[in-house]
Amino acid sequence: MEFDKLVHQPTRLQIFASLYANGETSFTDLKDDLEITEGNLASHIERMEDEDCVAVEKQFVDRKPQTTYRLTDRGTELFEAHVETLESLIDGLDT
Repeated sequence: MEFDKLVHQPTRLQIFASLYANGETSFTDLKDDLEITEGNLASHIERMEDEDCVAVEKQFVDRKPQTTYRLTDRGTELFEAHVETLESLIDGLDT
């Protein structure tokens, strides 16, 4: 049983879980919800985007720039596979 290092890294796991649970989320909301710095969030999002796990949308809302994120199909699949791996590990403890 092996964990995907992209998903398993603690901060990215929080990002995956938040986007999975909440759907499309703004940069500010994600940063505030996870209580991480802008730079930390940006670097992890960039890594996830490079791996085609998160989609980034930039637009203007009331003349202000707004960036939102959502998991791609690949990101959703990787997160669900990670959760299944964790569940298998826990189930194995019962024996």
